[in-house]
Amino acid sequence: MGKMKNRLLNLLLVSAMSVSVLAACSNNNDPKESSEPAATESSDNGTTTETAAFSDISQTIRGNKTPTQEQMDEVNNTMNDTYLGDLYDEKIPSHYEAYPFKKDVTLDVWLPADSNIPDMNNQVVQKQVEKLTGIKVNFITPPVGQEADAFTLMISSGELPDIIIEPERYPGGMEAGLKDGAYLDLTDLMEKNAPNYSEWRNSDETRRKTTVTDSGKLLGFYGIAPYSEWMWFGMLIKKEALEKTGLEIPTTMDEWHAFLTKAKEVGYSEPLNYGSTYGQVFTGIINGAFGVWDWTFMDADGKVQWGPAQPKAKDYLTTMQQWNKEGLLNRDWATADFNQRMASAISNKTAVMMDSPDTMWSYWKQQNNIDFVGALNPVLNAGDKAATTYKNFKRTGRSAAITTQADDVEAAMAWLDFAYSKKGWEILNYGEYGKTHLVDDSGKPYFQPESNIYKDPDGQPVATTLVKYRMHSWPDIRDEHNSNPLIVAEGSYSGDIRKYWTENMDTSVAMPPITFTQDEASREAELGNQLSTLRGEYFAKIISGQLPVSAYDKFLSEAKNMGLDEFLSIHQAALDRYNQR
Repeated sequence: MGKMKNRLLNLLLVSAMSVSVLAACSNNNDPKESSEPAATESSDNGTTTETAAFSDISQTIRGNKTPTQEQMDEVNNTMNDTYLGDLYDEKIPSHYEAYPFKKDVTLDVWLPADSNIPDMNNQVVQKQVEKLTGIKVNFITPPVGQEADAFTLMISSGELPDIIIEPERYPGGMEAGLKDGAYLDLTDLMEKNAPNYSEWRNSDETRRKTTVTDSGKLLGFYGIAPYSEWMWFGMLIKKEALEKTGLEIPTTMDEWHAFLTKAKEVGYSEPLNYGSTYGQVFTGIINGAFGVWDWTFMDADGKVQWGPAQPKAKDYLTTMQQWNKEGLLNRDWATADFNQRMASAISNKTAVMMDSPDTMWSYWKQQNNIDFVGALNPVLNAGDKAATTYKNFKRTGRSAAITTQADDVEAAMAWLDFAYSKKGWEILNYGEYGKTHLVDDSGKPYFQPESNIYKDPDGQPVATTLVKYRMHSWPDIRDEHNSNPLIVAEGSYSGDIRKYWTENMDTSVAMPPITFTQDEASREAELGNQLSTLRGEYFAKIISGQLPVSAYDKFLSEAKNMGLDEFLSIHQAALDRYNQR
């Protein structure tokens, strides 16, 4: 029987599942002698449940830099997590009662491909998860660059996999997918079938608030962090450029102009790598100095505004048009792709990048021995506080939804839930014990210098191994600050820059992760696409000098005629609902 024919039967089976909640696995890291395979506990409703009990192996694993094969097998092939410490304010759960899963199941999982992973079905971490959970997975990955078309074809075909990664791609969002019968409402199933995810998301108010719909529904599994991650994108300056110009790190727009002008004089022919086809022109780094944020933001009264429509937009455009005319920007700023930008970055043309310090540590420092520093976002006046619209609300990575055609909803939930257990956290963030990571004296995993993350047998760079031997963006508990190998590598200071940015910039303008109703989402997407295209065309032409700055008035008029006010009202309504969650 095909998936479509099984759908109603599956839904009935799911709704008939037992409501008793299994007891949590022991996660006591204090030394204990017990080696019994199982223990029993009485639940509140009087039923008896079985929970695994593990011998404490913390004394043999913690601080061990040369584990034996037997020790590596104990860590990698069992659910024993007694050697792991509790590193955060809230403890990561350890519910393993569902594993190994009681039935032979293979889940079809759709997700966008990563060019660094030729075959996701052979990704080492996912194979380990499959072994531990007892749940087989068949990953369906469209060709790189064809994800949007592939998703549309999949939805329109009526043949859905069991799980979809990045389900927000559905036209109108996840609630539209629910209403159209594509995605399951997991609200009444989460606590029983996803005890790790339920406990973790409910252990912090921000995590709870950002993983539930305005109407209180739980439609999927979200990537959620133990903390608000540091901002990841900003102004980066080659140290040699500061030395050659003899200038300090600029803060105001006037200081930036003076620095870039001097940098050009000393040999950097295109000192500021300003933009590209993936959006640096509108990141809010420079335009934010004028209050002309890239997209929506909150004003001082907590109301939603649109950055390109702000009063000082002409000042921003005048400045950038002047800088472009003076040759301070890379000539291909409107079209350059990632590879073109990186080629320019390592050349003598570029003094300043707007990018991630993790990326530039790899390209600049690691590969070309070019040191660099981070600068706060520019301000107009000396003494003003730098600001950004970026703020991490403990939502990170990717999300996942279970479709109405899932053959075994319980198995799908169990497979996803493993990522929110302590063992899942270790494996997905740090990879295989022994080859990829070890555990220090406090129970914290770390990448040893000989790790295949840093010394890949195939000679691949860290930018590739960070997704080859671990999961970098996934529906899980992402430990970005400690498990991103570009941050924690010996000598790396990218994390220091990101932390510095985060702690020294005002984020009061940042919008939280709001959601739209189905009707809103359709209209918001329509208006948003039109406004984005309009902004891109006008701003690029004005900055390049193809249009005068006065053309901005026509841009603003067209934006209003397109429905800018309606667009803002949709966002305001969504923000009001978010604040009431």
